[in-house]
Amino acid sequence: MQVYLDCWPCFLRQALSAARRAGASAELQRAILEETMTALRELGRDATPPEMGERIHRLVRERARAPDPYLGVKREATEQALALLPALRERVETAEDPLRAAVHIAIAGNIIDHGVAETFDLEATLERVLQAKPPIDDLQVLREALERVDDVLYLADNAGETVFDRVLIETLSPPVRYAVKAGPVLNDATREDAVAAGLDQVADIIDTGCDAMGAPLGLCSPDFRERFDHARLIIAKGQANYETLSGVDAPICFLLQAKCSVIAGDIGVPTGSVIIQASAALDVRGDHRFRGR
Repeated sequence: MQVYLDCWPCFLRQALSAARRAGASAELQRAILEETMTALRELGRDATPPEMGERIHRLVRERARAPDPYLGVKREATEQALALLPALRERVETAEDPLRAAVHIAIAGNIIDHGVAETFDLEATLERVLQAKPPIDDLQVLREALERVDDVLYLADNAGETVFDRVLIETLSPPVRYAVKAGPVLNDATREDAVAAGLDQVADIIDTGCDAMGAPLGLCSPDFRERFDHARLIIAKGQANYETLSGVDAPICFLLQAKCSVIAGDIGVPTGSVIIQASAALDVRGDHRFRGR
């Protein structure tokens, strides 16, 4: 997905929020905002929002000398989500359609996003998403793909959200490779965050080879790109993965909440929508031909 002009104020807000979390002085906060504006002016037309976000958060970490400004909120989110884990599992076990329940639970966890908002109501979001009717609902495509593949590449999003992903992964039959970020960026999940959520108990944890949000393939490691290229089913969680991969010809199922009006507009749905969107390449034969959606 391209960078829209409406993304620019969001970039500046993220830069200021991250700088404050990193403990930057008012003078340094101003300098970081000025450098962010310079980077925006230099931004290429083909750049995606997460690529700009990576530049901002790297700038904050380096200038404020704070390796992980979001470490505290990531741990807090994981603890909060783990407290809900027994209830989340019960929801799946008692559901008429366990896969749908688990998918909606995973999408509910996508509200844990400090790139969009400073606060969120996790339990209220869970109830809303469980009852939601997605305007784009390709669950049947995902269901059929799960029946034919030998394994799944699952692209993680945020810490805490990892626990909700765990519930879905526990529902899947094929083994899962769970791809996190190679280093801290915003509140995105790293290996440490995934292990804290117990993902090592249900999946093989790998990383994208970079610390950019989403999965901008040009920045990812050769090892990750090879895994990505050979995957027959990729579950991509969250807005950043949609932003970086929506134009890529690969067998992807995007699971997200369209929390941002820009992303909602790009998808063509109301803001706040629950999205289960299969790419054209994820057809019923598992090859890379278009489904003609």
